[in-house]
Amino acid sequence: MTNKNKEKAALLIIDMVKDNFIESKNLPITQLAKQTIAPINRLSAEFRQRSFPVVFSTDAFHEDDFIFSARMRPHSLEGTNGAEVIDELDRKGEDLWLPKPKFSAFFATGLHLWLRERGVTLCAVAGIATNICVLTTVMDALCHDFKAVFLEDCSATYSESLHEQTLGLYRRNPLFPLLRVISSEELISEL
Repeated sequence: MTNKNKEKAALLIIDMVKDNFIESKNLPITQLAKQTIAPINRLSAEFRQRSFPVVFSTDAFHEDDFIFSARMRPHSLEGTNGAEVIDELDRKGEDLWLPKPKFSAFFATGLHLWLRERGVTLCAVAGIATNICVLTTVMDALCHDFKAVFLEDCSATYSESLHEQTLGLYRRNPLFPLLRVISSEELISEL
């Protein structure tokens, strides 16, 4: 995929922020998201070793955001500790930290231009939640003419069944091989 086919990959790690990992909140996503930390750290080390970009894109909402006018409660507010990347992830100085105003890492962030400047052709997407922010980032990668990979073992949502249902929608799709669902180990073997 990458060197053999002249692909240059970027790892996009979505919404692995402190507000989603507070044990006392007892969020259903927390325990499932914790399982993604080790594979994300392994994959980010592999990307850096190959001089591929690693991007941490995190929610940076405002308390009066439109999305909070429904059932979703304010969280990951811009400038707060809760909107920062969790300490358990191995973040390096050369990585890009890209706060985002909505769900997709591409929405109003200039990410597509940053990736183009670095010659990226494929976006490998990890993080939370599989069915919202990871999904919208994968779809926006395609809309910006990047190949996209859902990393099945590096993403999570509030239930394992919803995670699998979301990925199941894209395992066999008419956009293959532009859009794929694979594990981090499969991706590493292709790099």
